[in-house]
Amino acid sequence: MNARLLSLREEAKKGRDPACADETFAFILTLAERVGAENILEIGAAEGLTSIALLLSGAERATAIEKDPARAEKARENAAMFGVQSRLTLLEGDAAEILPLMGGQFDLIFLDGPKAQYQKYFPDCKRLLRTGGYLLSDDVLLFGWVRGEPPKKRRMLVEHIRAYLAMLQSDSDFTTCIEEFGEGLAVSQKIR
Repeated sequence: MNARLLSLREEAKKGRDPACADETFAFILTLAERVGAENILEIGAAEGLTSIALLLSGAERATAIEKDPARAEKARENAAMFGVQSRLTLLEGDAAEILPLMGGQFDLIFLDGPKAQYQKYFPDCKRLLRTGGYLLSDDVLLFGWVRGEPPKKRRMLVEHIRAYLAMLQSDSDFTTCIEEFGEGLAVSQKIR
């Protein structure tokens, strides 16, 4: 992996919304390569580092959605720095408003936006994911709170995640497993 990109990931981890866990990052790259994912969608792109890494690792196109203007600008700068700006479409705004307007079929969708919105995003993710493709939902165990007792201030967020996981795991169009690394990654393959 590109040393400069890894250095930027280390810097991002120190921020308010750090990059995904190293194990999650490695899993995404390995899975994308194994299944030959060519068209990627990332929801909650932050500085665009995961999309850029996927493009550097063989994906042909990536679309990234980021709501925060400063992060979106940094993602544009990073894409230019790594020479992938022509293959990265960065959509700036609220994913809940952008996703319903999107078309096309993606081989892999990485969902790493606001956890309380995962349920709202799911119908569009399902529609945009090709049969055989993968939906990867990050942070679904959230410090172990989803399977345990969350702090009082986090109960509503945890209930949203639990409801999302129940919906995802009961959808017969998907097979889903939960990977324990990072803060939990739901790996869902669309089987029909």
